Amino acid sequence: MPAPSNAPAPPSATAGELAAKAEVLRRLELDINRRLDGLLSGDHRTRAVGPGSERASARRYEPGDDARLIDWSLSARALDPHVRTTEADRELETWVVVDRSASMDFGTARCEKREVALAVTAAFGVLTARSANRFGVLVAGPGNLRPRPARSGRTAVMAALAQVYDSPRLGPGAAAGSDLAGALARLLRLQVRRGQLVVVSDFLDRSAWRDPLRALASRHQVIAAHVTDPRELAIPDVGMLAVVDPETGRQLHVETRSARLRARYAAAAQARHEAITEALRGSGAEYLHLSTDRDWVLDTVRFVTGRRARVAPAHRPDHPIVSGSLR
Repeated sequence: MPAPSNAPAPPSATAGELAAKAEVLRRLELDINRRLDGLLSGDHRTRAVGPGSERASARRYEPGDDARLIDWSLSARALDPHVRTTEADRELETWVVVDRSASMDFGTARCEKREVALAVTAAFGVLTARSANRFGVLVAGPGNLRPRPARSGRTAVMAALAQVYDSPRLGPGAAAGSDLAGALARLLRLQVRRGQLVVVSDFLDRSAWRDPLRALASRHQVIAAHVTDPRELAIPDVGMLAVVDPETGRQLHVETRSARLRARYAAAAQARHEAITEALRGSGAEYLHLSTDRDWVLDTVRFVTGRRARVAPAHRPDHPIVSGSLR
């Protein structure tokens, strides 16, 4: 009987390749822990509201309150019905959607965009594991969607990173339904419980990813990690240059000594970048810009600590909040 199409392939890597992968992931984990240690520790609050099981305080009963929440002992002492309030549970489920389309296999600076995607996935995985929360990954682009169910603990994070690391380099195009739009639509059906979603992509995918991203942002905390490379925004003066669109395979020869051509390219690239940025912000997602020529750890830390500052005004005694986020 043939195996299902989504079944994992039997191991085919050599011992040396497995050792190399383990070394890369181990060094990545150590680097993240070393550089983030002490910067993002402790419990952090979020604006999400939900039920809980830990008793917090009590208030006077009001019509419409659940009678099961009445604190009979306090009501007897106060001679007036009171209901108990609870603090929301701290568990937070984080999913990362990693775009592994062909355009992510590009980089002209410190690394390729696929390496930034792996590193950012590791950063959010470590942060999630530190709070004993659950972490899941959905890789888009390798031919079929491969979700790894959300689990807690370091082992789950390392298994998810191994899946991202093992995703192959692709030729032009992606299988139907496995592109970025298909991955977001899949997660929209898969993730019912409110949680945190991180979408790591260059968002050059020509699929209709905007609508499912907007739908996800209306139900979850969504972070759009936009990965770019400096050569995507400007081309140098290097004479005749052969350029290839990795998404379509189209090849074009351009004369980069032309100042007019470089200016037109820069203007068109900037317009595309601004359109993507506007679409991401307009969807309701929080925007995180990462580049292959910058320190992704520093950018991620600034983003997460900046979230705390943005949420701080909401932390008033009369404002309902729960704990458990990376804010």
